[in-house]
Amino acid sequence: MTAPHPHHTPDLFALSGIHGPVLRPGDPAYADEVTGFNLAALHTPDVVIGATGPDDIVTAMRWAKATDTPVAVQATGHGANFPIEQGLLINTARMTDVHTDPTARTATIAAGAKWSHVMAATAPHGLAGLCGTSTDAGVIGYTLGGGLPVLGRAYGYAADLVRSFQVVTPDGHLRETDPRHEPELFWALRGGKGNVGVVTSLVTDLLPLARLYGGGIYCPGEHTAALLRTWTDWTRTVPDEMCSMFSILRLPPLPQIPEPLRGGFWARVAIAWPGDTAEGEALIAPLREAAPVAVDTVEEMDYAALDRIHTEPQDPLPARECCLLLRDLSPEAIGTLLEQVGPTAGADHPLLVVSLRHMGGAMARPSAVEDAVCSRDARYLLESVGILAAPPAAEALEQATARLYTAMAPHGTGRTMVNIHGTPGDEQDIARAWTPEVYARLRHDKATYDPTNLLRYGHAVTPA
Repeated sequence: MTAPHPHHTPDLFALSGIHGPVLRPGDPAYADEVTGFNLAALHTPDVVIGATGPDDIVTAMRWAKATDTPVAVQATGHGANFPIEQGLLINTARMTDVHTDPTARTATIAAGAKWSHVMAATAPHGLAGLCGTSTDAGVIGYTLGGGLPVLGRAYGYAADLVRSFQVVTPDGHLRETDPRHEPELFWALRGGKGNVGVVTSLVTDLLPLARLYGGGIYCPGEHTAALLRTWTDWTRTVPDEMCSMFSILRLPPLPQIPEPLRGGFWARVAIAWPGDTAEGEALIAPLREAAPVAVDTVEEMDYAALDRIHTEPQDPLPARECCLLLRDLSPEAIGTLLEQVGPTAGADHPLLVVSLRHMGGAMARPSAVEDAVCSRDARYLLESVGILAAPPAAEALEQATARLYTAMAPHGTGRTMVNIHGTPGDEQDIARAWTPEVYARLRHDKATYDPTNLLRYGHAVTPA
């Protein structure tokens, strides 16, 4: 092994019992072990372990506590918006087991499993979990942030379906938590992100859902205003089960993007409807009539083919994401959005994707068991993604992002969603992912379970 960073020379003897790799900077496999999906966050921890099971995580957390070493966790790295420097990184990507109980309609999902692993285990039984827009994303990190599903209006947040967690708290203890056992820990893990422990597995309810009606309606970008205004009016009339997202897409000329979309400027409405196909077809007819349609991929599909709806990238890239929860979409809000990122903003605008997700429905209703999800009062969610390149392009992206969210702030609730908040700033910025009451409660729980703030990376709250 080569020497670690000069500022920290950890004694790794206590980690010798770990079954997976224990690596330091300079070791041959170190770079692969620390690299996640979002290449914007280049991690350089003093030590990275490749956990193979709960025992490895217990050992790692006990070592971190004994040496006062800060800890971060990564499975797929889709949410890696914050570069980890120094400390210990626990990579859970080897822990991909999914056990389905078709009778109880539950799945037990290990720390590093992706939604694609869950799909493979549950689809043969006609069952489904509440997946987000990409099945390549990890289940645990997504769910700890609340979990915003493609079918959220129909069924609620992914966190709403969780029955229990197995978690290693920063004192090195492996705990089981559910509504009856350590209920405050259970509360904090559902929407409070990874602030109180490292989850080794969760048990979630599954839905009897084998097929859905979904896909995208793409119009040339010059028709953005017409499609957006039609979609906004349409969202006020549709049933709770109709789930949709409007997007402005400036797609790069990359081979991964299919023709004719590659390199184009598009307005798109993505649809997900779990009901009768004929009824869904009738419901979306106004969208197909709003503007000339260039590509229409909306069709009946297997739930396991969910990736076809939003067609998110499958290859790692350096992304800058951001979001804002909106109270509503008034004509003024629509006008501001179009001014910032519509056709007049130019084809070379640095924000490649700007989306409005229709919220509400089941996501507006409280969970059966109280949780820390704080986005139930929003009617829409504004989100954006740009690709971080070398200066001056990176600077242009930051400026465009700041302009957009400053302009849209008067229409927002003032809050964000933790999973797509983007790079966390100061404490005031971090707190925007929750209401003041929930943030204060999370800080109290942090003081209970992680008083020395070992879990201080990423979207971390400080102990009260």
